[in-house]
Amino acid sequence: MLMEKLTPKQRLKIKSPIVDANNRLNRIFNSFNPFNNEFLSGNKLIDLFSSHFSFYFSNRKNTKTKKIYFCKLDKIVFDVSDNFKAAVIILDTSIENNVTISITHIYIHNSLVVKTIYHAINITYIKVELSAIRCGLNQAFCLANIEHIVVITNSIHVVNKIFDLFIHLYQIQTLAIFKEIRKFFKRNHHNYLEFWDCPSQDKWLLHNIVNKETKKFNLSPVITLEP
Repeated sequence: MLMEKLTPKQRLKIKSPIVDANNRLNRIFNSFNPFNNEFLSGNKLIDLFSSHFSFYFSNRKNTKTKKIYFCKLDKIVFDVSDNFKAAVIILDTSIENNVTISITHIYIHNSLVVKTIYHAINITYIKVELSAIRCGLNQAFCLANIEHIVVITNSIHVVNKIFDLFIHLYQIQTLAIFKEIRKFFKRNHHNYLEFWDCPSQDKWLLHNIVNKETKKFNLSPVITLEP
């Protein structure tokens, strides 16, 4: 309905702000451009750098295979801890009272070198997780001589969205991460990324440390009252 079609009496009955679609329609822009070069066949990460990244998923229901999985995760972290050109990123995100907390730890040679805390109010879990992933990766990319990065997260399904080039709600966020990863791969043909699933309930040592930190934060939205 257009504002100009309303009678003065009808306008007085409107008690909430509305937008005159007729005036705003020409200023509506798509949040995602499906014709972006990054999404063309042959330009995708899976097309150009398929040998530069890998995913590892935990079988959350089978106790035996889960034990084998975490033994492999222990081994990979032990192996990269001896390598000054490798970094381990550990991410955890939780939501309480509409406040989303995400904490990132980055380890090099078994030492914590970067710690980031990110919190936001009234924002989706996935957006915060993507922001944490982007921040963690960018910080690792900026570290000198890093060629191998292991990302350990309780939200492996969110990481999958970075490589999922079908249209979805978080295309803007994932495209930004996509571009940073591509720069990292182009910088050195040895550069490699691994993504490991680590459910919080399994309490794997290093991830459990980060998980406990996210739970310690008890942030609540600040309500300000006008005098």
